[in-house]
Amino acid sequence: MKKPEGIKVVATNRKASHDFLIHERIEAGLVLVGSEVKSLREARTTIPDGWVEIRKGEAFLHGITINEYAWANRFGHDTGRIRKLLLHKAEIEKLAVKTQQRGYTLIPLQLYFKDGRVKCELGLVTHKKQYDKRNTKREADDKREIDRAMKDANKR
Repeated sequence: MKKPEGIKVVATNRKASHDFLIHERIEAGLVLVGSEVKSLREARTTIPDGWVEIRKGEAFLHGITINEYAWANRFGHDTGRIRKLLLHKAEIEKLAVKTQQRGYTLIPLQLYFKDGRVKCELGLVTHKKQYDKRNTKREADDKREIDRAMKDANKR
C-alpha cells in the first residue's frame, strides 16, 4: 500500500503574522490519539490562541482545540487537552533558552499533514508594537497600489 504524499494544510493561524514578528519557523510532530487525527482530517480545529510551554525538557502545546470526532463513541478525546510536541532534545534546549532569556514566544502557525503524519509549524515570535502593525498595513496597501498601476500600464 502506498503512503499519501505531500502536504495538506488543516489549520492556519492568520492572526499570527498580524500580531507578531516571526523570527524563526520550526516543524514539530504532535502526540495525538486516534479520534484527534480523524477530527483533524476533517479540519475541525482552531489554533489562534495556541502557545507552547517548555517544561522539564519537553515541549507542550496549549490552547488549541481539536473538536470531537462524531463517530468516536465513548473513546473520544478531551477537546482542549495539552498535547506533547515531538522535537529533538537539542532543539528544545535551544528554544527554551530563547524563550526564557530573550523574551521570545513560541506559537503554532499551522497544523498540517505531511506524508500522512500530523505536523505543527511553530513560530519563534515577538509581539509587534502598534506602529509596526500600521507600517505593515501601509506597506501592504502600497504594494497593492503599485501592482494595480503596473497591471493597468500593461493593459495599455
